Amino acid sequence: MLSLIDGKGRIFLAIVAIVAIGAVALNAWAPVGSPFHVPNYMVSLIGKYLCYALLALSVDLIWGFAGILSLGHGAFFALGGYVMGMHLMREIGDRGVYGNPDLPDFMVFLDWKELPWYWAGSDSPLFAIIICMAAPGALAFLFGWLAFRSRVTGVYFSIISQAMTFALMLAFFRNDMGFGGNNGLTDFKEFLGLDLQADATRAGLMLASAVALAGGYLLCRWMTTSKYGRVLTAVRDAESRARFIGFRAEHYKLFAFVVSAMMAGVAGALYTPQVGIINPSEFQPANSIEIIVWVAVGGRGTLVGAALGAVLVNYAKTYLTGAMPEFWLFALGGLFVAVTLFFPKGIVAEMARLREVIVRKQKPPKMASAEAGDD
Repeated sequence: MLSLIDGKGRIFLAIVAIVAIGAVALNAWAPVGSPFHVPNYMVSLIGKYLCYALLALSVDLIWGFAGILSLGHGAFFALGGYVMGMHLMREIGDRGVYGNPDLPDFMVFLDWKELPWYWAGSDSPLFAIIICMAAPGALAFLFGWLAFRSRVTGVYFSIISQAMTFALMLAFFRNDMGFGGNNGLTDFKEFLGLDLQADATRAGLMLASAVALAGGYLLCRWMTTSKYGRVLTAVRDAESRARFIGFRAEHYKLFAFVVSAMMAGVAGALYTPQVGIINPSEFQPANSIEIIVWVAVGGRGTLVGAALGAVLVNYAKTYLTGAMPEFWLFALGGLFVAVTLFFPKGIVAEMARLREVIVRKQKPPKMASAEAGDD
């Protein structure tokens, strides 16, 4: 697996490890008030950024290497978050406002008598971890099988994927769905018996997010550099030709779509305990469009660029929504237009191009002319 990682990948994994371990070490050992101290809120914020980076990787896998522009990937992220939120609600037990050990507070308030059948098993952490991948994967399989089998591609696929997440948002807003309605799921207490407000738990969740991001990158890198990845790229570039020589394009696209959805579900499951809430607003189509902006800014089809774009855009969002909240949406739209016009391949690809230009200029004139003659 490690032999498949290029130089950029090694640097990326090293940076993820340094940031995660460094943040935990400086939070625990640097004294409060020191310029090197990382406050508790920053640990959770870094964990959130790492979850977003994993989500961006999942989108880059299908958009950059399979040519599938999904405008509904926020739905898979939110589903993973809701599955984890259901388990965290069960962990509250009798410590809720109404003190009911069997029902979450919102169900007691709505006069529910028992848990819905789809909450069965949500008290088990292992079950929750499995379902946070299985639920988005199952939805992606059903949706992708119907779409790819019917050869729905391009803008038509984007539209119906956006319709899917919008329909889910409307459904989860309903109180009778059993997911908390407008308010969603919140007021979490602990996970695996650990207090979610404790510094050690926050650090552990952030490290788990870093491990998940590294694992997601290795998985995507392995998939895209294998024979499967080469066929997937061929399907992206010339699907009709790939079909003509005998490849079942819909199978290759469906597998990538399902894996991508499961990665998004894991990102959502790690995101929920770190932010302390999951509600239907995570299904908003605008969120899915924002994910596309992350990937476009960093560089589609680069993996590393997608993760970098997610961190940079969300850092800008954190700063601007605090300093100039009314300006953020204009900045986001302007950023997308600017990247499309001036950096169509993203930051990472542009940096690589500039590096090539610098290297060529630094070469002796004779060597440069010899290379030009060879070309």
